[in-house]
Amino acid sequence: MRLVIDTNILISALIKDSITRELLLFPSMEFLLPEYALQEIEAHKSHISKQSNLSKDEIDIVLSVLLENICIVPASEIMPYLERADKIIGSIDQSDVPFVALALSIKNDGIWSNDKHFEKIKGVKVWKTSDLLKVIGKKQK
Repeated sequence: MRLVIDTNILISALIKDSITRELLLFPSMEFLLPEYALQEIEAHKSHISKQSNLSKDEIDIVLSVLLENICIVPASEIMPYLERADKIIGSIDQSDVPFVALALSIKNDGIWSNDKHFEKIKGVKVWKTSDLLKVIGKKQK
C-alpha cells in the first residue's frame, strides 16, 4: 500500500509511541510526504516537545527513524497539481492543498489523515488509522 500522509499523522507518531508510529514503520507500506510538511513539523516542534515530553533533539531522532520509511516529495513535483488540488480542498483547508496535490501527482492508494475535513473531499481516497488497521488485520492499542 502506498499512501500520502497528512502532517497530523506524523505529529501524532512523534508525540506518542502509538499504533500510528507502528504503522509508519510497517515495512510493507510506503508513505509519501510533501516536503512542505517538514516545515510544518519544524514550526510545531515546541508544541510536539511539550506534548511528548521529548527534547527537540529527541524529536529529531524519532523523526529521522520515521523518515526512513517516508519518501519526501519535492515541491517541484507537485507544483503542476496545486491548482487542481486547491479546487478540491482549498476552500476547506488551504494548508492541505500540498497533500492533495501530491495524491494527484503520483500513483498511490490515497491520503492517510484523521482530520474530519478530508472526509468532505471528492476524487481522492482518504484513509483513517482505523481503516488501515482493518486492512492489515491489527487491533488498535
